[in-house]
Amino acid sequence: MSTVTPAPYVEPWLSGTHSEVPAVGRAVLHALDLALDDITKWTEGVTDIEVHTTPLSLPSVAFHLRHIARSVDRILTYAEGSQLTPEQLTQLKSEQGIDEHETLAALIAEVEISFTNAAGRIRTLATADFNTFRGVGRKQLPTSIGGALIHVADHTQRHVGQVVTTAKVLKALREKP
Repeated sequence: MSTVTPAPYVEPWLSGTHSEVPAVGRAVLHALDLALDDITKWTEGVTDIEVHTTPLSLPSVAFHLRHIARSVDRILTYAEGSQLTPEQLTQLKSEQGIDEHETLAALIAEVEISFTNAAGRIRTLATADFNTFRGVGRKQLPTSIGGALIHVADHTQRHVGQVVTTAKVLKALREKP
């Protein structure tokens, strides 16, 4: 009987994907690919009930997944030179909410849809002048197209780290008597 050894995991930035996209845009796309890989890996086994809990007063996995999906859209809106729509503002206000009927699978699907929708926008922005001014929010805080693109990757990865930590805490707490 022969056993097949699975191929070792290769992080997206080393996979050769998105090679047609200029380097900065490619790096952002790879960050989103890695985020989805990590979300999928580390939330495996977390129950639909646990995803809404706040262990040790940490924000829930559900909050972080909603925030990841929706913040990518908002940051790209700013990168494109637009302001947030009323719908985006309503979604922002609802991220902290609890919907106990919302499953982990549905939350991950929201992230996947967000990343799929973002990919085309990122590909377009990757060809722009990264130094072009962009104002964020009502106060028009200064950034640039490049700054906003990099923030998509950075902000997403920070929240993925929180998902990983919270998922690990949830699993560890199960083992306590």
